[in-house]
Amino acid sequence: MAERRTLERRIRRAFRDHLGFDEPQPGQLQAVRALLEGRDTLAVMPTGAGKSAIYQAAGALLRGATVVLSPLIALQRDQAESIRETSAGEARALNSSLAERDQVRVLDDLEAGRIEFLLLAPEQLVRSEVRERLARIRPSLFVVDEAHCISDWGHDFRPEYLQLPDAVEALGRPAIVGLTATAAPPVRAEIAERLRMRDPAVVVRGFDRPNIRLGVDTFTDEASKRRALVEHVGRAAEPGIVYAATRRRAEEIAELLRDAGIDAAAYHAGLRSAERHDVHEAFMEGRTPVVVATTAFGMGIDKPNVRFVFHADAPDSLDAYYQEFGRAGRDGQGAEARLFFRPEDLGLRRFFAASGQVDPAEVRRVAEVVHEHDAPLPAADLREEVDLSQTKLAAALGRLADTGLVELRPDGEVAPAGREPSERDLTRAAKAAVEADERHRALDESRIEMLRGYAETRECRRRYILNYFGEEAPARCGRCDTCESGISTAEEDEPRRPFELGATVRHRSFGDGQVVRYEGERVVVRFEQVGYKSLVAERARQRGILRAG
Repeated sequence: MAERRTLERRIRRAFRDHLGFDEPQPGQLQAVRALLEGRDTLAVMPTGAGKSAIYQAAGALLRGATVVLSPLIALQRDQAESIRETSAGEARALNSSLAERDQVRVLDDLEAGRIEFLLLAPEQLVRSEVRERLARIRPSLFVVDEAHCISDWGHDFRPEYLQLPDAVEALGRPAIVGLTATAAPPVRAEIAERLRMRDPAVVVRGFDRPNIRLGVDTFTDEASKRRALVEHVGRAAEPGIVYAATRRRAEEIAELLRDAGIDAAAYHAGLRSAERHDVHEAFMEGRTPVVVATTAFGMGIDKPNVRFVFHADAPDSLDAYYQEFGRAGRDGQGAEARLFFRPEDLGLRRFFAASGQVDPAEVRRVAEVVHEHDAPLPAADLREEVDLSQTKLAAALGRLADTGLVELRPDGEVAPAGREPSERDLTRAAKAAVEADERHRALDESRIEMLRGYAETRECRRRYILNYFGEEAPARCGRCDTCESGISTAEEDEPRRPFELGATVRHRSFGDGQVVRYEGERVVVRFEQVGYKSLVAERARQRGILRAG
C-alpha cells in the first residue's frame, strides 16, 4: 500500500510538472499506475477526456522511448505539437510526408536519445529499416491510438492493425497501451485479444457527455430531409460538422449550404491531399465554419469549440455515431448532436456492410496462392495474383489468419502458416472463414438495428446510448428531444427486470450474452455469436429460453 501511494505521488507530480494538470482524472491515474507497474492497459475514455495524457505522463516517468501508433498524418502532427507544448519530452512524427533524408534524421535522433515520443502509422512498421532501428532502442511503451481499428467489431477496422502484435514482439515486447473513445464490451474484448495483451488493466470512464444535446428528426422523403438540414445548419451556432455517407453526398450538401449563404466546404478521401489539408486547416483556424464530410474527417480533429455535429445520413453503428458526435463540445460548453433520419437510409449501410463478403472459392484461392510460394508474398503482389478487391482480400486474409492457414507478418507480407494444406484443410479453412464472415455480417446487421432503435425510441436517447456501452443511466436526462417533449418513460413506469443490466446470460440457441438494456417488457442482449437480440424478458426466463449465465 505504501509503494502504491508513493507511485501515485510520482504520477501526480508528473501530471503537474510536465503536463500542467492540477490533478489527474481517476481514469488517467489508474491507467498510468498500471503501466508503471508493468501491465498492459486498455483505456476507454470519451473524446476530450485526456487519453493522450496517459501515455505522455507514463512516457515521462518510464526509461526508454515511447512509440505511438497513430493512423493519420494530421493526427500525428497535432499530437506531436501538443506534446512539444509540455515538458514531457521531445516528440516527432515519422511518416510519408517527410523527405527520405528527414525520415533518416528522425530515426538518428531517436537512436541518439533526443526523442522521447515517436508518432508513426502502421505502414511505417512494415519498413524493415524502421523496425530494426526501433528494436535497437528497445522502447519502453507502445501506444496504439484509435485502438478500435484492430477490432472486427469496431466501426473503423483496418487490416494492417492485425500485424501489430508481431511488430510489438520484434521491438522487444514493451508494455502496450490501447486508447479509444468508443468501445462497447465486445470491442474491448477483441482489442485485448488481437493485441495479445497480457492480463490487461481495462480502464473505462464515463461515456456521458451531458453538455451535448441529443436529437433525431425523422423524414419520409429525401427532399424534406435536405431542407430541414439546411435550415438547422443555418440556425446553429458555429463552427460545426455535417457528416454524409458518401463522397458525392458530401459534395452535394456542401453546395446546398453554400447556395443558402452558409460558408461550407466538403471533405472526403476523393480530394487531393493538398485540398484535404487546406480544408482541415481552414476549419481548425476558424476560416471555414462548416465542413461537410465523410468519416475520413474526424480522427485528426482536435477542435474544442465545435458547437454542432449533424448527421445527414445514418452512421454504420452507435459506436461510430458516439465517436463522431463526440467531436462537439469538447470545451465543456453546450453543443448539439442531431441525426436526420430516414429508415430507407439504413439500406445503404447494409450495402456497405455486405461489400466485403467473400465466398469459399475466393478464400480457397487466396490460401492456395500463399502456399504456392516458397517465400512470403507482398500483399500488393498477392492481390494482383488473386484478382480480388482490397476489401475482399483483407476479409479473406483476416479469416485465414484466424483459422491458422496464413500468417500476416509485421513487414506487410503474407506467409504460409504450417505445412502445405491438404484438400481437406482447404475445405475446412474456407468453410470456417465463410462462417466467421457470416457471423460478422450478422453482428453488423444487429448493430444497424440498434441504430434504428436509437432513432425510433421514445425513451431517453442518452440512456439508450449509455446502456449500449454498458452504463446505467437515469430514465430521463433532460437534454434530449424525447425528454424535453415529455414522452420518455419514467422509471416508475418500468416493469420488473428479471436480469440485471450488464449481467451475463445464456440463451438456449444463441449461447452466451450480456444484458444491454430494457425496452419496456423486452430485454436487449448482446450475444457473442449473433449480435444484439430483443426478447420478451419475463417470458424467456419462465420458459427457460434465457437464464442467468
